Amino acid sequence: MKKKGLELKDLSVVELNDKLQEERSALTKLRFNHTVSPIESPMQLRAKRKDVARILTELRKRELANTTSK
Repeated sequence: MKKKGLELKDLSVVELNDKLQEERSALTKLRFNHTVSPIESPMQLRAKRKDVARILTELRKRELANTTSK
């Protein structure tokens, strides 16, 4: 799990926003596929949700860091 955090810290804000967009679309697609016919591993849904949350957390952390430094 630590690897994800380190990987996100290396990305710029623009790259994080792009990654967030990709993860959200993948999550939506996964949810739709699961609704139509059950996917093999429902844990994929949880993993995608957590990835989105990690990205949002990193973006918020940077936003707060910029606010306090000004």
